[in-house]
Amino acid sequence: MPPDAGRAAEQVARQSYGKLIAFLAARSRDVPAAEDALSEALASALRVWPERGVPDKPEAWLLVAARRNLMQAARHRTVAANAQTTITVAFEEAEERMNEAGKAVFPDERLKLLFACTHPAIDSSVHTALMLQTVLGIEAKTIARAFVVSPEAMSQRLVRAKVKIRDTGIPFAVPPRPALPERLAAVLSAIYAAYGLGWDGLDGEEERHSLAGEAIWLGRALLAVLPDEPEAIGLLSLMLHCEARRSARRDCNGRYVPLDEQDTAAWNAIMIAEADALLRKAGGFNRFGPFQCQAAIQSVHAARRLSGTTDWPALTTLYAALVTMKPTLGAHVAEAAVIGRALSAAAGLARLDRLDPRDTAAYQPYWAVRAFLLARAGDDAAAVDAYMTAIGLSDSPAVGDFLADRLKEARQGTLG
Repeated sequence: MPPDAGRAAEQVARQSYGKLIAFLAARSRDVPAAEDALSEALASALRVWPERGVPDKPEAWLLVAARRNLMQAARHRTVAANAQTTITVAFEEAEERMNEAGKAVFPDERLKLLFACTHPAIDSSVHTALMLQTVLGIEAKTIARAFVVSPEAMSQRLVRAKVKIRDTGIPFAVPPRPALPERLAAVLSAIYAAYGLGWDGLDGEEERHSLAGEAIWLGRALLAVLPDEPEAIGLLSLMLHCEARRSARRDCNGRYVPLDEQDTAAWNAIMIAEADALLRKAGGFNRFGPFQCQAAIQSVHAARRLSGTTDWPALTTLYAALVTMKPTLGAHVAEAAVIGRALSAAAGLARLDRLDPRDTAAYQPYWAVRAFLLARAGDDAAAVDAYMTAIGLSDSPAVGDFLADRLKEARQGTLG
């Protein structure tokens, strides 16, 4: 196969998978069938494009091919005549719109699919995973790794959820305003989880950046539909603040650089300005929530660009608010780290000691923070043990190397 054809198919699959699935599923009301149809279309592209050349609009080519596959599959199934007619009319209308005026474009329905994936009829424990696969095209084995379950178990959960969308007739639509508060929380959490996977990096660097960008796109799309929802504004502000620091997370040799040691000149000032403007807009609604709080935390860190110092007392106040609103393990550990910097290492360690050992035993950030605070407190022997645990639990080679350097420093301290 000519490499150009293979790369083109791979690029379209990566960039447009969720958009294509959303368009097909929103009309067929059948996510598994839409996935099968698109998978067959991609396989056809790999056979046809090397011989005939990559089409001018590969995304549109795949959509037409997938639409035909979906129609053929529907004809082979026992479907009520009126349902078959509805599907046929919907796709004919969609294809007419796509080819109108010779433009191979089609509407982006991912936001509707996102609300379908987080519908109350679906078990909340699978909301994020379902969104990651159907809207963003993440493989089940990658999602399973993030949720610490077997790929087989995750695949079964996803299949059951997709079948439920089809069989119970869950609508592909942004819900009416009275139903929004409960639904919105699930959608925001799913988008942020997607950004978190892109940030932490379970795939290669290019895919990682792409996933984070897709999450930001979803955040912008959601805000366009719900411009007066402060938590939606806060989520976008939070993601932009984090994304603004992407290029500073590694040095020229690819080594991990912690936030408080990053070169602020490498931060994206335009993105930070947008994030701060969004945060101010959210504050105008006087409904402070956890995503706004996390964005405010990132804004305090970003202020080091101008002041040259980090306002640790302000971060202590914000983390106290965050753990009140959303007392996750991550928030508690981060609060302890900030207290360790704002007050004393002993105070931070005391906060860590309040956490349930059953929750922290396999939680890598806990051990990394504990090791750091132990070293600051002068207990190098205990710091060595904590660093070794943190390194063993780390999935990131770059973070592991960084912790290994800190481990060497702690070991040198034990030698006097």
